[in-house]
Amino acid sequence: MGMLALCLGAPCALRAQQVGPTPQHSAPDPNAGADGTPAEPPAAPEDWAIHAQSTFTEQYHPAFRSPYSGPQSLNPGSRGDETVDVTLYGGLRLWPGAEIWANPEVDQGFGLSGTFGVAGFPSAEAYKLGQTDPYVRLQRLFLRQTINLGGETQTVDPDLNQLGGSQSANRLVFTIGKFSAVDIFDTNKYAHDPRNDFLNWSVVDAGSFDYAGDAWGYSYAATAEWYQDWWTIRAGIFDMPNTPAYKCLYTQLFSQDEYIAELEERHTVWAQPGAVRLTAFLLRGRLGSFNDALALAAATGAVPSTDAVLQYRSRAGVDINLEQQIAPDLGFFLRAGLADGSSQIDAFTDIDQSVSFGLSLQGKRWGRPDDTVGVAQVFNNISRHEKNYLNAGGLGILVGDGILPNTGLEKITEVYYSLPVYKYVHLSFDYQFIDNPAYNTDRGPVSVLGARVHVQF
Repeated sequence: MGMLALCLGAPCALRAQQVGPTPQHSAPDPNAGADGTPAEPPAAPEDWAIHAQSTFTEQYHPAFRSPYSGPQSLNPGSRGDETVDVTLYGGLRLWPGAEIWANPEVDQGFGLSGTFGVAGFPSAEAYKLGQTDPYVRLQRLFLRQTINLGGETQTVDPDLNQLGGSQSANRLVFTIGKFSAVDIFDTNKYAHDPRNDFLNWSVVDAGSFDYAGDAWGYSYAATAEWYQDWWTIRAGIFDMPNTPAYKCLYTQLFSQDEYIAELEERHTVWAQPGAVRLTAFLLRGRLGSFNDALALAAATGAVPSTDAVLQYRSRAGVDINLEQQIAPDLGFFLRAGLADGSSQIDAFTDIDQSVSFGLSLQGKRWGRPDDTVGVAQVFNNISRHEKNYLNAGGLGILVGDGILPNTGLEKITEVYYSLPVYKYVHLSFDYQFIDNPAYNTDRGPVSVLGARVHVQF
């Protein structure tokens, strides 16, 4: 089982806690009387805040069919691994509309098989690097400036990386510093938080969204958001890792970079709110082409490696993201994404095409309104270029069975149940069925059982 520490810091693995409020629908002025006239002045905004969270996750899989294994295969034997993270969220209001936040963290533990063997990895609480002893990192340090442009007044509740106060429905939001791209982009209220809802990497984010970040999923970045009526436009620039999937970011800021843009539309269908987001990315950095790696290997007799053929290239992708409330206690989500598969993935995981969808249901119908049950289905795939590369013995970011003679879609089903056990404590149980792990029809299927304890205050 590992140890549970009480110190500083932690993100949501390669998925991270949203850094700012993104209300999806304008709300009436809560301080207006019945006749529309102001009743009481709004509560004074918070000047500072300190929050903390800790998440312990344990996952286990029994032995499964495996005629062969490679350097980055999921271990076919029965095994379990755990992760622990503890985060401190400290925020200060510098001037009207401006907040600065720091998120130091302590992390410890490992993903299954060292976070290898499945492209849609089963725990977004696991990093690409694991360590037996706890270690400290400053994952986020950012400044956010909100400029109100008018419209209805919205109450901003105190939360992680969010000072309580108010804002206008129409506004500009600028964020600069160190944070995660998925703090801002590709959010979804039903599937985006591995500390409280789904755990699988390709459920909490679009699997094909190759967002810039170090091995923990964070980057130096600057973003701008424009909220207006029923829509929002977002754009940002992010620093790339030194080399693909590397633990460090490039030292010459934005010499290797990624541009991300998103358009969000908010709507109501049969009196139920929903949103659609279209996200696109373009990254520019030192990437290796799969075909170049195969050609070099054929000429030298070596095992193909994209790291041997690095040169400046561009890689692009797009995904669509839907969230729709069906009833007050029931929501539906869908993501579908596509990315260029001619060169190696830079920072996220070995997925070029991905579709995920599912439902989230609160427990009011069985007398437990604070419980949540969720079910999701994922289909992941990679390009034929990467399949040929893997079959020749090449290694991706998370996958590499040595050979890949028989390929198929990586299919993942996830079910979780979350319930409160104390005011600040939630317990979750999670099950994932993974068919064709790492796109290999010769191995698996794999059942992954998980338990998660989340504390937040």
